[in-house]
Amino acid sequence: MASKNHQAVDLDTFIEGLEKRNEGQTEFIQAVREVAEDIFTFVKDRPDYQEAQILRRIAEPDRIVSFRVCWEDDDHNIRVERGWRVQNNNAIGPYKGGLRFHESVNESILKFLAFEQTFKNSLTGLPLGGGKGGSNFNPKGKSDAEIMRFCQSFMTELYRHIGPDTDVPAGDIGVGSREIGYLFGQYKRITGRWEGVLTGKGTAYGGSIMRPEATGYGAVYFLRDMLREADEDIEGKSAVISGAGNVALHAAEKLCELGGKVLTLSDSDGFVHDPDGIDADKIAWVKELKNERRGRISEYIEEYSGATYHEGEAPWRVDCDIAMPCATQNELDESDAKALADNDVMAVCEGANMPTTMEGVKVFQDAEILYAPGKAANAGGVAVSGLEMSQNSERVSWNREKLDDMLTDLMEDIHGKCVERGRSGDSGHVNYVKGANIAGFEKVADAMLAFGVV
Repeated sequence: MASKNHQAVDLDTFIEGLEKRNEGQTEFIQAVREVAEDIFTFVKDRPDYQEAQILRRIAEPDRIVSFRVCWEDDDHNIRVERGWRVQNNNAIGPYKGGLRFHESVNESILKFLAFEQTFKNSLTGLPLGGGKGGSNFNPKGKSDAEIMRFCQSFMTELYRHIGPDTDVPAGDIGVGSREIGYLFGQYKRITGRWEGVLTGKGTAYGGSIMRPEATGYGAVYFLRDMLREADEDIEGKSAVISGAGNVALHAAEKLCELGGKVLTLSDSDGFVHDPDGIDADKIAWVKELKNERRGRISEYIEEYSGATYHEGEAPWRVDCDIAMPCATQNELDESDAKALADNDVMAVCEGANMPTTMEGVKVFQDAEILYAPGKAANAGGVAVSGLEMSQNSERVSWNREKLDDMLTDLMEDIHGKCVERGRSGDSGHVNYVKGANIAGFEKVADAMLAFGVV
């Protein structure tokens, strides 16, 4: 029997302590609070979890590495940025999570992402822990040579803290195949080793053929499973999507393939609404615009006259059946959620990490709208990253069909875990947030119990 000294505190006391220990880190506190609300109910009858203080330990990163990144721009000016790697939890495997290069990056955002990644990776069933990293470096407007020099300087410090059995970073916002190539080249130069220390690599040097598509495709596969659970289907449904990056474009691509009609895409300046639908040919044009010409989504209306551009706005007030926020954290707030609910949106499926505020999530849950949180719905990216690690270890390469089948099965398995832990006994409605939180937590918690107090 646990002593009184080890009895679990109540939720309010836990959050109060969290806020005191992480003052000003709003994104991190939001992420932990969202999980804690479900976990506190779940562990009520688990004194072993309570005594071992499992949730508090998961909410305290194993370590945070912060370092200076010096580089020289094309005008020979010395520039100084800050880099981080947050290694949150490796109870079930090496730390795994992306690197983000964006001016908004700070410790709070990376801690929230690493915390979420811990549960996301657990849901995949693969032996992967949770981590995240990045820099406040903004690659927009930089030359290839400047980005190369920054990446090489960044890796000159990061290489000390990563390895194929320790911590395996990947890409995220601002870190695509170009940046991964520069980072991997520098790692190989410094260590003299070719090993699977990064994922998202090019297919010419050990990358997975399905990695670019995995997050967006996986989110749509989860959406399909969620709709099927409710006796619905994607075919014939209209969808609004935010973002015009890797996740958004591949989600749009797969939605079209499955018979859905994509109405919107966006970037940080605004969104385009195409009532005729953004079909496969138009998506290919946007890919070229964003990836080759580094253009803005506003240029879409110059190419397709039936579309309209809405500067400084988000797409959530466009009438639709499905909403997929695929841009960034907290992009969809309470008023946006109410607008979607008022327009009778059927399902909301997150391609980004924590894109909906807590108030927005409550609107969806109160209305019993099908709502898939990012830690479940966008886990396809890290799932295929895990498969890339396996391919690197075995020195093999799997074809697209096999990888797509494996991704489909992984997303179906994640959906099943969420349904099992999230279904209400009374109404039969599935709370996917609760299901994802409990299923992700339980595996990590059991591993931590097995290790003792470490």
